[in-house]
Amino acid sequence: MRFLAVPLALVAAHAGFQTSSAPVPPTVRALVTKSGNHHAGCPVSFAGLRLLTVTHWGFDGKPQRGQMVVNARYATQLGQVFRKLYALHFPIRHMSLSDIYGPVKGRPKDGDVTASFECRQAAASPCTGKARTGTWSMHAYGEAIDINPVENPYVGCGMTRDKTALSYLNRSRARPGMVTPAVVAAFGSIGWGWGGAWTGATKDYMHFSANGH
Repeated sequence: MRFLAVPLALVAAHAGFQTSSAPVPPTVRALVTKSGNHHAGCPVSFAGLRLLTVTHWGFDGKPQRGQMVVNARYATQLGQVFRKLYALHFPIRHMSLSDIYGPVKGRPKDGDVTASFECRQAAASPCTGKARTGTWSMHAYGEAIDINPVENPYVGCGMTRDKTALSYLNRSRARPGMVTPAVVAAFGSIGWGWGGAWTGATKDYMHFSANGH
């Protein structure tokens, strides 16, 4: 009897959406720590984080497996958010652990990485000319997710630090990977707010968080 090799994409397509969350395993803890994204003084320990695995659509129109580290409190709920994004056929460019925590040389050159946990300060608006704010980012708690940063830039006073995202400053022309009202509603279903709804001159179109900041 012969067994035919079935492409992974077809298996995923047949299986449909899948999601799971688990305590962060030692190998991933080592990867996150080595990359400098977890260190002494971080506001949440690994015990308070979970490894979230979900199916998502790639820009090639095929289902992919994505992973990120998130706060344990929201892991199950975020799985349901990504279920909604999958149903919308919303494409995500890069969403693997190596994309954010792996060796710099191996990370995607376009920087279009969807991710959550990063123990860092909140980024300052381009309006200020500063890089940091002096306060913890919601990413430092695993309570924020940035979706397709190139297609959804951080904008202040009509400026963005990412020059590759300039064509996406015009939010009236919808293109694949741009956050839509349906994506905002998916995160809103678990009470998360969107940086694109901030008042004033600063908008963070990629950013969703538990407290809206």
